[in-house]
Amino acid sequence: MKRLLKGGRVVDPVNGLDGQFDVLIDGDRIARVGADLPASLAEGGEVVSLPAGLVVCPGLIDMHVHLREPGQEHKETVATGVRSAVAGGFTAVACMPNTNPVNDTAGVTRLILQKAAEANLARVYPIGAVSRGQKGEELADIAELRAAGCVAVTDDGHPIATALLARRALEYTSMFGMPVIEHCEDPTLKGDGCAHEGPRASELGLRGIPGVAEAITASRDILLAEMTGGHVHIAHMSAWTTLEAVRQGKSRGVKVTCEVAPHHFTLTDELLAAPIPFDTNAKMNPPLREARDRDAMLDGIRDGSVDVIATDHAPHHYDEKHVEFDRAPFGIVGLETAVPIAIDRLVHAGVVSLSRMVELMSVNPARILNVPGGSLAEGQPADITILAPDLEVTIDRARLQSKSKNTPYDGWTFRGGVAATIVGGRAVFVNSAAGLAMEAEGA
Repeated sequence: MKRLLKGGRVVDPVNGLDGQFDVLIDGDRIARVGADLPASLAEGGEVVSLPAGLVVCPGLIDMHVHLREPGQEHKETVATGVRSAVAGGFTAVACMPNTNPVNDTAGVTRLILQKAAEANLARVYPIGAVSRGQKGEELADIAELRAAGCVAVTDDGHPIATALLARRALEYTSMFGMPVIEHCEDPTLKGDGCAHEGPRASELGLRGIPGVAEAITASRDILLAEMTGGHVHIAHMSAWTTLEAVRQGKSRGVKVTCEVAPHHFTLTDELLAAPIPFDTNAKMNPPLREARDRDAMLDGIRDGSVDVIATDHAPHHYDEKHVEFDRAPFGIVGLETAVPIAIDRLVHAGVVSLSRMVELMSVNPARILNVPGGSLAEGQPADITILAPDLEVTIDRARLQSKSKNTPYDGWTFRGGVAATIVGGRAVFVNSAAGLAMEAEGA
């Protein structure tokens, strides 16, 4: 089927486009992008006239999500996770390996891909474990994981246990052009901490995690990437000291990239005390830090030091979060809140342009993971996100598509949202509030 999207503002940084253009989809591919394309090009298909203000861009890619399946289906499944993804404007997600069993073998990777194919919504790119069972003792069979479909490796949830293991992982993955994604924390400094080490945690009697616990491991792995020529990607960066380590590595030509989650550039540890003291939806790892750290993340996004915005979507069941703060699991859901936050707090706030936001959420994730996407060039997959930058969006946890509802943004209102998500030429999500005359085709 052909579909012609007419009259939208096309933002495609790779091809230098930012203006009013039409986009022709033929089957599952981009056929043409140009000004005032004739409707006859979509003969036998559909012509969609976009309401004023809508933005057509390459499909957004979230390179850091937890889909929980296999083993933790009470929190999320691949099917519910990709439903949440397309509702949030993401045409593809990369999922972390800390499942049960751990994704350290081809069999688990194939199961995840099978579940994703059955759901038939967002594309899913599995990420394999660095070490067997994520125990930090011996490398997983990275060649086997790569052959099965993994696009990167990580022991996310834990740092790579030793410098030697990190070195071997960087050496091994460099043969396949894969990044090692590092969850940066020094376990001896983190200890049993549950909040950022600072005045707020002290006042509340919570054990702290200092920012340097993150920066120390990041610095170690940046040095190892420099030595081996491998590519290290710093996950969910939160501390200003880590950002400085990344900047220094980049200045020396090290293959180091990094990501920041929306909660780390919008929230601080003040949320631990108010409006709901000890709210476990403010508990995440890395923890919400001080204003200095939050502002540093914004600076890094503004000046290009930060490569990616990723959600670290971490669903947990209500009962697991509804306990004492220090006993609750770390993490929040993020797939359906990321776009409103990014448009409101970055684009409308003047921190970055919309084109830069697309780089952070589409172009760079595709480049780092070496997966299709990030461009509307002819012949590329027809993975498209249509944004509604002026749409008022109020977060309602009860209406989230994710199986879990653990978010600190419940009731918050943002300016900016998603109008539609198109994957492989199919409109898998359409937001009626955006006024778009197009039907969702679902699975």
